[in-house]
Amino acid sequence: MKKQITYCISIVVALFFGSAIYAQTVKGVVLDVNGTLLGVNVVEKGTTNGTATDFDGKYTITVLDPKAVLIFSTIGYVTKEIAVNGQTQINVVLSQDLQTLDEVVLVGYSSRKKSTLTGAVSVVDMVDLEKTRVVNVTQALQGQVAGVQVTASTGAPGDPIQVRIRGEGTIGNNDPLYVVDGVPTRDISFLNQADIKSMSILKDASAAAIYGSRASGGVVLITTKTGQVGKVTFDVNYYAGIHYASNLPKMLNAEQYMNTVEKAWNNSSRTGTNPYTADKGRADFSDTNWLDQLFETGHSQNFQFTASGGSDKIQFLMSLGYYDQDGIVVFDHDKYKRLNYRTNLNVNLTERLKIGTNLQLTYATQDALSSRGDEPGIIRHALLRPPVLGVYKNPNDPTYSVKDPFTDLPFYKNRNTGGWESNKYEWSQNPIALAYFTDDVRKSYGTFGNIYAEYAFLKDKSLTFRTSLGLDLTFFHNKVFNENFGDDDGGGNEKDQGLGRQNRPNNLNEDRGESRTVTFNNTLNYAKTIHEKHDISAVIGTEFIDNYDSSIGVSRMRFGITDKTFRYIDYGSTEVDLWNGGSASEWALFSFFGSATYVYDTKYMITSNFRADASSRFSEKHRWGYFPSVSAGWKISDENFLKDVSWLSNLKLRAGWGKLGNQEIDNYAYLTLISQIDGKVVVTRYGNSDLKWETSESVNYGIDFGFFENKLSISTDYFVKRTTDILLPVGLPSIVGDVSPTIVNAGEVVNKGLEVTLNYRNSSREFKYGINANIATLINSVERLQTKQVGQSLNSFFGYKMIGIYQNQAEINSYLSGTFNPTAKPGDIKFADLNKDGIIDSNDRTFTGDAIPDLTYGITLSANYKRFDFSCLFQGVEGVDKFNDAKKIIDFDTRPFNYTTNILGAWDGEGTSNTIPRVTFEDNGSSKESSLYVEDASYFRLKNVEIGYTINAIQGLQDVRVYLSGLNLFTATKYTGLDPESTDTTDKGTYPLSASILLGINVKF
Repeated sequence: MKKQITYCISIVVALFFGSAIYAQTVKGVVLDVNGTLLGVNVVEKGTTNGTATDFDGKYTITVLDPKAVLIFSTIGYVTKEIAVNGQTQINVVLSQDLQTLDEVVLVGYSSRKKSTLTGAVSVVDMVDLEKTRVVNVTQALQGQVAGVQVTASTGAPGDPIQVRIRGEGTIGNNDPLYVVDGVPTRDISFLNQADIKSMSILKDASAAAIYGSRASGGVVLITTKTGQVGKVTFDVNYYAGIHYASNLPKMLNAEQYMNTVEKAWNNSSRTGTNPYTADKGRADFSDTNWLDQLFETGHSQNFQFTASGGSDKIQFLMSLGYYDQDGIVVFDHDKYKRLNYRTNLNVNLTERLKIGTNLQLTYATQDALSSRGDEPGIIRHALLRPPVLGVYKNPNDPTYSVKDPFTDLPFYKNRNTGGWESNKYEWSQNPIALAYFTDDVRKSYGTFGNIYAEYAFLKDKSLTFRTSLGLDLTFFHNKVFNENFGDDDGGGNEKDQGLGRQNRPNNLNEDRGESRTVTFNNTLNYAKTIHEKHDISAVIGTEFIDNYDSSIGVSRMRFGITDKTFRYIDYGSTEVDLWNGGSASEWALFSFFGSATYVYDTKYMITSNFRADASSRFSEKHRWGYFPSVSAGWKISDENFLKDVSWLSNLKLRAGWGKLGNQEIDNYAYLTLISQIDGKVVVTRYGNSDLKWETSESVNYGIDFGFFENKLSISTDYFVKRTTDILLPVGLPSIVGDVSPTIVNAGEVVNKGLEVTLNYRNSSREFKYGINANIATLINSVERLQTKQVGQSLNSFFGYKMIGIYQNQAEINSYLSGTFNPTAKPGDIKFADLNKDGIIDSNDRTFTGDAIPDLTYGITLSANYKRFDFSCLFQGVEGVDKFNDAKKIIDFDTRPFNYTTNILGAWDGEGTSNTIPRVTFEDNGSSKESSLYVEDASYFRLKNVEIGYTINAIQGLQDVRVYLSGLNLFTATKYTGLDPESTDTTDKGTYPLSASILLGINVKF
């Protein structure tokens, strides 16, 4: 026994010292043709032992195996393997991987080389994307891809972002489908930008048909980062910034306002003494700039930590992210916070069997306020409240209280002894008070991810089976407390007499719910190259998606104590006005799909996709939908007659056709709904059992160019997309009863356009630079749709066309010859008499604008010189209109609200103006919906700019990069509203996008 123990110890000692004997330190430099390379991964093959080159391209690694092989790899260069063979100094020259056409692209349930793509697939440049510092990853797509329009709904933190791929083709949901690590979803606001490895966008039906009924708005495929073989690496990124409002309209000050309303009184049919003349110079007047009072400097910070690594058997990545932003409105009631945790794990159980998981946990909370001009309209009231009213009451005012120190009704004294002066200064609300008393908190808790297993069959592993179970689970909790405040105007319920006019009585509304979607898919992939000329790839599969939503809600009024500690349902009154409710719904989708690609001699390629979907949202006779596609390509540059053309690297023709679907309607729309009201059973909505799929059929023609070893690449696409059987809610006549609209298939819309993308990279000198530019045109036309005129776009404006200002009475008399007693006066708006009958009436209404842009574009510039790097993104749209309702109520309302300084140029006598009507308290034509309020909302914006400097001389760290970023620093536009970019076609006073300055640091070790 002792001999055996001694023998074992001897073996262990021999192994230990043996490894020490064979340990060898290898040093060297990694270069390319231009010089040293930073950040090249150097890994001992088959182990986790690795390092990376420093800023001078140097590396040092200790290998433990005399037969060790070192792997040198980095993005953009061809990976090289070198055997150590006892060498202590190994210098390596890497060659640039200019054959970007061999890049592998995710195309749906499989991947293919970019050189074999035949559909309209755009691959997002992740290098450019990483330098856009945004909270919602969809914002990072803005200006990056031709034909993809990204628009913020508002500038409020946490508000949604709208993405449109090749325009709008339906009345309902035009959002794209997102597929993250194989799991479909309609929202990716939970994702951290730093976690994303790749993004590709399927823009046409020939590429997206494999996603069938959910792909009519396009498909965005996203893969998240995974760990790589090598030592554990850490990445820490932190930035903090300030945000501020810019491009604000200039409002009248108190003196200008009083002169303007004095003139408005004089220009109106009023009798008696002008009250504004008498009010000039009042001691209790203020001179308030309400926009200055409302907007403040916002703050944000972002922290991202990532750890990753692995061996041949296991690769892992773990990341933690935190973001918070306090918006630009006072009192911190426009905050957004998000906390993310992600873990990605891949385990190679055998050479053929792999399992893994991609899982993210998210918690987000938004302090929301009215950001779109909606009730109570905080931004809107900051625009229209007169400057002569102060923000706060005088503490000596008998109506002043510490709890509610804000002015409300104009010069309010007491309802019973003096009242207020609303007849002169109107009943606008104090926007600062509205912001102060806002308490609207929206919380969500999410789990998103999947678990999967993958097994390779056949000797060459060319046949792979993959099964995946995905989960998209969200719990939400929304809680709104509306506190009573403001002056007593004498209204309200008898129980509430004497309370302020806002939120009378106080009340609490609370909602909780969950949304759960489970996705189970199974695929069989085959990829094989036969005799070096025949490339065959195919995938078949099934997918089952099950969704369940439920929610409960409750409200209470008349809280005796309004301190935040007591803002819970139990503390409200239970005597009257009680409400509670709850509901649930579910839908399911079952699918068969398949795709096949054949490439001959790298020159001729054809791809076909097919998907069959069965949706629970349609009756049994229309449950199944079928979505085929086919596309082909010809790589002309590989033909013998072009092979000697050295400057031409790539020339490929593409063409494709396919069909996509849309099932985004309410659940059970084909069923008639009934409910019990006051003991009676009544119909609340009539169903439509003939309801069927909305279908989009499209054709796409493309041509791709590559020049000078693909340093310069140009891609163009022309498409026509026709959407038929549009899912349209139609209201029934009142004689039928008070019922919700019935969904029917009605209408046809066509989108067509041209897309061009240009990319140039010059890395042949010490100063490296790149240009990425894209431009896209779009024509949206209604061919058939209820309430819409054929030939116009879906989002078009209809009204009267303003052609000038009446300069004198003679002009009125001659122009309005069909009216016996024209009501117009000199200085009023002159509208086009389209039918030439001398009368302005509804027969003269016409289309006045289009809210769908004709042109979208983006330009990204990037450069590197030694340790400095620079990037900037310019983005814009052209040929888009917006209805400026805020302009209508500010400058042209018949009530004495405030005005912008534009009103100082109003008509004031013959020849003084032909664009702005006389200022008045009576209708000067401004009550009509007209082209006066439809403004060109085209803009050119410096969306993002960043400059960075990298330091690598810090021991123990791979590198440290510090950077300074700016967002929305410059905007050129003719639009007079707060922001031309918002998604609302009617602007009632939208929370504007803020300009931002960020300072950050990125540490890798």
